[in-house]
Amino acid sequence: MTCTLILTRHAKSAWDSTAPSDHARPLTSRGRHAATALGDWLRRQGHVPDQVISSPSQRTRETYERMQLSAPAVFVERLYQAHANIIFQVLKEAERPCTMILGHNPSVGSFAMEMTRNAPDHPRFYNYPTGSTLILEFDIPKWSKLERGTGKLVDFVVPGELEAA
Repeated sequence: MTCTLILTRHAKSAWDSTAPSDHARPLTSRGRHAATALGDWLRRQGHVPDQVISSPSQRTRETYERMQLSAPAVFVERLYQAHANIIFQVLKEAERPCTMILGHNPSVGSFAMEMTRNAPDHPRFYNYPTGSTLILEFDIPKWSKLERGTGKLVDFVVPGELEAA
């Protein structure tokens, strides 16, 4: 059996927002467009999650909404400003074979590097810009058996590539 991880950093957020807190910062217009493009790309590629586990921040919620995924989402406070170890623990608790984790940097980028057996040959992988999405497959029967460094690279994309296409 195989478990598939879709690891996505939220789309571009507004630093100049009048939001009362970092948690409440919304997406920019560019971020909203990128999130829609990412959802379209996931569907075209057949990378459709069975469940989404997301940080509860405004920008991750908006990213999820704009992706228009049919998978239900749970918003987990532990993923907001989480260390990569927290993401690992949250994923080990996942119940569906194709799971999306939607979160923030630097933890999402660090987690991506920890989980992949072979990093993508992509110039943006190591700084994991907003909207970056990594697809990894794990030869495990369920997420509780997850180990670091065992993910087989399936795909990696950044929104700028989708917008140019």
